[in-house]
Amino acid sequence: MTDRRTFVRAAAVAAAASMIPGCRRQTEGPLWQASAAVRSPRSSVSVLSGSYDGELSDVIRRGIELMELDVRGLRVVLKPNFVEFDPDGVINTHPAVVHGAIEALRVLGAGEVVVAEGAGHRRDNEYLLRETGIGHALRDTRTEFVDLNHDTVHRTVLKGRFTPLGSLYLPATVLGADLLISLPKLKTHHWAGVTLSMKNMFGIVPGSHYGWPKNVLHWAGIKESILDINSTLTSLRRFAIVDGIVGMDG
Repeated sequence: MTDRRTFVRAAAVAAAASMIPGCRRQTEGPLWQASAAVRSPRSSVSVLSGSYDGELSDVIRRGIELMELDVRGLRVVLKPNFVEFDPDGVINTHPAVVHGAIEALRVLGAGEVVVAEGAGHRRDNEYLLRETGIGHALRDTRTEFVDLNHDTVHRTVLKGRFTPLGSLYLPATVLGADLLISLPKLKTHHWAGVTLSMKNMFGIVPGSHYGWPKNVLHWAGIKESILDINSTLTSLRRFAIVDGIVGMDG
């Protein structure tokens, strides 16, 4: 027997699949294309200490150099994490980290640096940029910001089949990047467990197509959506800089 909660959840997923072009249910077979199963010989991680009041550009530059990441001449898209503003919380990537990353990338020779995000809760990005302080970092560094919730999109067939979605409309700014850098805030998440570089990719899915807070992804399954989004981005060069100076629990 199916209880009401299970029935409502199943109905919501079915409704979402019927409304979105290209959606389909999962079928038997591999859960991702072979091209999405990219495994490096080892994962390189650098943990460096820093302070929001210090020279984070030097710290971030040193970390990029330790990872031997060559950014010279590349169009780099920085994807920070800001979903809401809480004056007493630490839910967003700190503006000092955004500022430091922009400066470090330019010192290392990046051809262009763009900051892009599709906030999950608030639709007013001017408010979020102002209140979080990220807007000041953008003005100070003269950096372009792209609202991914309203960017030009391209229908992209998913390489994973963990959700029934089949395809997603993804922003041209992200798909056109030479290097996509996830810039998340280190924090726990009541459904996903933790928010880091992969969960941060929820923000590239446009709310103008999928609602706030990206409702279709929640209906299809948060963990499953994380897998489908990130496996589909394997054709892009990607990197992560995690703001863990002050994390959030709860």
